[in-house]
Amino acid sequence: MWPGIEVASAGLDPAADDPVTPELLQSADLIFVMEKVHRKKLSAKFGAHLKRQRVICLDIPDDYEYMEPALIELLKKRVAPHL
Repeated sequence: MWPGIEVASAGLDPAADDPVTPELLQSADLIFVMEKVHRKKLSAKFGAHLKRQRVICLDIPDDYEYMEPALIELLKKRVAPHL
């Protein structure tokens, strides 16, 4: 989607297919969350691993299905200004 930018997706829920890990966080420069509650949960659980990364809340309700076209368009619009 954006040349030269490597992305990964992970979830905060213990049942997530790809859960957030300290290693994943430490390899990130920017971390995007959809809702403010996600930022709070991330900081509470992984605060010690968030030293240099910027955590950006996109203010997108977590109501979309995976890869839903409307979500993809909204993500493109909200993420682009931060890159």
